[in-house]
Amino acid sequence: MSEAANLRGRLPHPVIDADGHWLETGPVVVEALGKIGGDAARRGIRLNGERVRRSLSMTPEERRHENVAQEAFWGAPTKNTRDRATAMLPALMYERLDEFGIDYAILFPTMGLGFPRIDDTEARRALCRAFNIYCAELFEPFSDRMSPVAVIPMHDPEEAVAELEHAVGELGLKAVTMNSLVERPVGRVADERPDASDLARWFDVIGLDSAHDYDPVWQKCRELGVSPTFHRGSRGKALRVSPTNFCYNHIGHFAAASEATCKALFLGGVSRRFSDLNFGFLEGGVGFACLLYADLIGHWQIRNGEALEYTDPAQLDLTELTELAERYGGPEMIDAVRSGKGISTRNGAETTGGLTELDDYSACEITEAADIKTLFVDRFYFGCEADDATNAWAFNTKNNPFDAEIKTLFGSDVGHFDVQDMAGVLPEAYELVEDEKITDDHFSHFVFENPVRFWGETNPRFFEGTRVAKEAQTLLESGGEASTRT
Repeated sequence: MSEAANLRGRLPHPVIDADGHWLETGPVVVEALGKIGGDAARRGIRLNGERVRRSLSMTPEERRHENVAQEAFWGAPTKNTRDRATAMLPALMYERLDEFGIDYAILFPTMGLGFPRIDDTEARRALCRAFNIYCAELFEPFSDRMSPVAVIPMHDPEEAVAELEHAVGELGLKAVTMNSLVERPVGRVADERPDASDLARWFDVIGLDSAHDYDPVWQKCRELGVSPTFHRGSRGKALRVSPTNFCYNHIGHFAAASEATCKALFLGGVSRRFSDLNFGFLEGGVGFACLLYADLIGHWQIRNGEALEYTDPAQLDLTELTELAERYGGPEMIDAVRSGKGISTRNGAETTGGLTELDDYSACEITEAADIKTLFVDRFYFGCEADDATNAWAFNTKNNPFDAEIKTLFGSDVGHFDVQDMAGVLPEAYELVEDEKITDDHFSHFVFENPVRFWGETNPRFFEGTRVAKEAQTLLESGGEASTRT
């Protein structure tokens, strides 16, 4: 019996993997998706792999010249052949879950994560549709212990709603992942230099300042009982474009993408308007979330509508300022203050960049700082890998404002290069308990209670027919915490 299986045997609660991965076998998947989605899906597959292929075909000098990031090479398990096979073969993954100490797993794709990002509209929609059909069929025999994630394109709300209705409403898939950084051409460049529009892009973070109103998407998620998750990275963008060092590009890129979307949803008022919907940000850890939560509170305290009075230029008393300058300043300072050079009391739209609503938090309808805890902590969940020591920060209620515990989701990340031994993931996560960084109760939140609430609050039937159905139902019906005591 593995160490993970022994550990699971000692736990008084199930273990739910909120972010495992399966590894698509190229020729098999290409053939299957081509049969389902036709030429458009085949074209989408070619476009999806173009970035990595192009990068690895270039020299470091060529990448530097074109500002192309070094991509991952040797990115799949090889030395542990059984783990490699496990990532490729759902039946083997299913057979080994007890060895991993995992009762139930949500499985994200690998290749498929890129499908919603394809610029070609026809190819993107056809490929996502075909992939979701393929996943539903492939994983159906294993539904009591594994659920695949549907991929949802987000270039506009209409295509997102259409694929949600198909993947969730018709195919019965219970979990979804959405593209949360939609690349769009910069308008001026597209107008004046359409030949260069692919070189100047901005990121639509589907909340604040979006090109579209995505509320219909969140409404559809509410109707279908599905919790949106985002598994988007920012590798190869902005400050992560090293032409020689993949680790430089990889470190922190999930957290950066998650922070952008989380901020956009929060400041866009999405968690206010959809206060019964849970949102998950995966693989970026929880460290950034602790900082973001504290920063949102700190900025609100000094930048809310009432607090702006302290920086309103019209509040400046020029008479008093002149008197103080005459008492404490030199001739040059006195002359400058008297003349009003560099000092203005204007507070119209011409001083705010055309803004008329000056409260950056207006969409959140915040009346006191504690409201931020409700809007952020109650609605946002953060996927954490087993080897991330910052997971403990989430449970530091003495440090987190308003004694908050930020909601973590255990993600094994099995199937990817950073997991050298699939059976070692759960024991590695439990080291935080052994090292007295978190308690057994915290660990229960991490690997069981939070995943149940994340999916089960949105869809109370999510866990029906699964290995963890009884325990999940008991937790959801109790409204409290599950006991972690033997």
